[in-house]
Amino acid sequence: MDRLTDFLRFNASWLAAGFLLTFASSIGQTFFISVFAGEIRAAYGLTHGGWGAIYAVATAGSAVVMVWAGSLTDRFRIRHIGVIILAGLALSAAAMFWISSVWLLALTIFLLRLFGQGLMGHCAMVAMARWFVARRGRAVSIAGLGVASGEALLPIGFVALMGLFDWRFLWLLAAVALLALVPVLWSLLRLERTPQSHAQDSGSMGMAGRMWTRTEAFRHPVFWLMMPALLGPAAWNTAFFFQQVPLAEAKGWTHVTLVSLFPLFTMTSVAFMLTAGGLVDRLGSPRLAGVYLLPLVAGYLLFAAAESVVSGAIGIILMGMGGGLHVTMMGTFWAEAFGTRHIGAIRAMMVAFMVLGTALGPALTGVLIDLGFDFSVQSYGIAVYFAIAAGFAGVAGRKVGAALVPQPAPGADPTSAT
Repeated sequence: MDRLTDFLRFNASWLAAGFLLTFASSIGQTFFISVFAGEIRAAYGLTHGGWGAIYAVATAGSAVVMVWAGSLTDRFRIRHIGVIILAGLALSAAAMFWISSVWLLALTIFLLRLFGQGLMGHCAMVAMARWFVARRGRAVSIAGLGVASGEALLPIGFVALMGLFDWRFLWLLAAVALLALVPVLWSLLRLERTPQSHAQDSGSMGMAGRMWTRTEAFRHPVFWLMMPALLGPAAWNTAFFFQQVPLAEAKGWTHVTLVSLFPLFTMTSVAFMLTAGGLVDRLGSPRLAGVYLLPLVAGYLLFAAAESVVSGAIGIILMGMGGGLHVTMMGTFWAEAFGTRHIGAIRAMMVAFMVLGTALGPALTGVLIDLGFDFSVQSYGIAVYFAIAAGFAGVAGRKVGAALVPQPAPGADPTSAT
């Protein structure tokens, strides 16, 4: 406990910056945008499939841009690029207040997804992977609490506010809140732990005791074996939150009833995110690769069959377990496999694929809903997908574990050893 306390005390500002970045990313995440899905469809005359198509195209576009934009974290300080991304997300949220056409809606969703889900979370996780070594798993899990807090607080909070204010005004309110965070982030990172511009000759090694480039990582079998695990939570958990309105209708529950269960997802996600942080630090993420998706298999099966709110809640808890494990694993696995020198560029490619998954999930499930297959029915197929993805991830983990070269233990100073 004393070691954990020392870790938190010596690294408080950097951990807080990671938390702030992931929390701010909530405004561009599906669980927040989907709160307004009914109002957006009504305002622009869109069907479930039409709204899903716009969301998919905009998100896919942001994924393409992420491949280039995400690599900027290898060249610039988080202090500088983080502030720019935060301001960009604020302006994108403000745009939702005044736009009035479908094409502007698509452009705004593109910007929200690029700055929010894409760059903001990427910036935080690259920082954690590069700034920490011995406690990388713990740092990633603490930073991940930001988006978990957003999942718990923002949907239910904004659903409640929609009863008092126009939905467009709430986007303006979110923009003002984001702008208020800019000086906070700047202050937290006044002394940045590891300047990105000076990170070329430092960091931890990956497989075979070397630093892998993005092209080399892309060509390695481990990347493709992990692809289903990379895409799965992004596609199907995103679809779950995105389709919350028709999902509640299919279950015969009110929207508020379903949204009130989301904190269960978040609390469980947080608990297992922190648990995974400790496990990764002790065992390494490759050893966990084959098992961390299994709670999602059980969760989607149970939710598919759920008739009561209680059984649905248990399914959501299991989904939260898998979601929390996934956040920590994706923040650590790539650094362990490929090293940290080019982690910004490598992780940008991974995030681009995850963002692409968030585009495909809502689009596919939206079309299936229009065809008469509600999300509960689709959840059986999603469970099968996760079972297959877990098998491939297990093979990838064994390959990485066999290729890792033991590295020297970090020093004793708590600000440099962690």
